[in-house]
Amino acid sequence: MFTVQHSALAGCLELQPKVVEDPRGRFVKPFHADEFARLGLASAFCEQYYSHSHRGVIRGLHFQTPPHDHAKLVYCVAGEVLDVVVDIRQGSPTFGHVATFALSAAKGNAVYIAPGMAHGFCVLSEQATLIYNVTSAYSPAHDAGILWSSIELDWPVHDPVVSARDQQFPTLACFDTPFRHV
Repeated sequence: MFTVQHSALAGCLELQPKVVEDPRGRFVKPFHADEFARLGLASAFCEQYYSHSHRGVIRGLHFQTPPHDHAKLVYCVAGEVLDVVVDIRQGSPTFGHVATFALSAAKGNAVYIAPGMAHGFCVLSEQATLIYNVTSAYSPAHDAGILWSSIELDWPVHDPVVSARDQQFPTLACFDTPFRHV
């Protein structure tokens, strides 16, 4: 049902569902509970939301801290983004490492992100809409992030549009992570 591409970060993978196209358009099923169970992925999603952004916008790098941390399934239903995931699990052999994915409505692909990873993206098309499914409810007291420019990544924009909130996150080097690698 899915083609699975493992990234260098354990627990972060790209899922390519079957995309069916015909004269009416296209049909994509980005989630299937039995398939997620077979792959050993958490799928008790309790919230879903979406963001709509313009070219040059960077959102992130976001996560929720324990005990409200969550797994996340992200996919793009309009446009194209460079999706970015950072391992922030203390003791992980890939702590601080970055994985990137080209998510687009045209490809119909998705990224599964395990707890203990920061997530963000940069919009490459004129506009992009991302859908997020998460396994824990939003908790303002546990909402956190790291500064987007503090990771080892050459972002594809020179003068990004970044929220004031996202600009005030601590750098990765200064972040005291509550996540532990198991």
